[in-house]
Amino acid sequence: MKRVGILYHPKIPAAKAFAEEMAGFLPSLDASVWLCSAWDEERARAQVNGTELILSVGGDGTILRAARAVVPQSIPIVGINLGRLGFMTELSAEEARDKLPALLAGEGWVDERAMLQAEFSGKGPFHALNDVVLGRGAISRVIYVETTIDGAPLNTYKADGLILATATGSTGYSLAAGGPILYPQSREVLINPISPHLTFASAVVLPPTAIIELKVYTDHQAMLSLDGQIDMALESGDTIRVKLSPHVARFLRVQPLTFFYSILVERLVPK
Repeated sequence: MKRVGILYHPKIPAAKAFAEEMAGFLPSLDASVWLCSAWDEERARAQVNGTELILSVGGDGTILRAARAVVPQSIPIVGINLGRLGFMTELSAEEARDKLPALLAGEGWVDERAMLQAEFSGKGPFHALNDVVLGRGAISRVIYVETTIDGAPLNTYKADGLILATATGSTGYSLAAGGPILYPQSREVLINPISPHLTFASAVVLPPTAIIELKVYTDHQAMLSLDGQIDMALESGDTIRVKLSPHVARFLRVQPLTFFYSILVERLVPK
């Protein structure tokens, strides 16, 4: 018997309804089930012990929450798309009804994705699947970010902020800020400034071993954001230490190994 957790987007009625439908269906496949809003990460985290599979019902944002909720356990996640973009999701609701029995029976392959780890002022470690963003707060003024890589100075950025992205996050905020797309299983880390002003403006690809320190200077408040979902206030002089997380996100896939390239333009270019 498999223990399956179902995390759903609480503000998409169809996602909650489908999650409840699956919770009623999966016991017929000899699976035990728990159900939780993806927005209640602490409650979800308390239930993951012994869980062998997570169904993420919603969109890409729901997957980001699911990936953080299972840390430090590398529980495979199946994304079921009831959101808008669904770039990271695996199945539609219709496909899920047909393919979940095979996935529970052991079919499919596991796609491992790198995550980031961040710490500051004795807080953390925090983990993110997409990105760690150091940005300005509510006041529209640039911040200064003194950046070192493995102890060596890189640059002091004068910008709206700085994005540190994984390969998964390279198709998100970093892409919107002009950054490159990394192949999905890459373990390199992107560092990409947001609206830089009279400063080095290119994105830089760093090796998986890189330890990045960001010291922020501002005469107002700055913010640290994890996956665009968790925000923490920073003060001038705070130093954020970011590196590749020792944990990975694991996705159970039924699509071909080359699926990323076949959907890249389809999902990211509006019709």
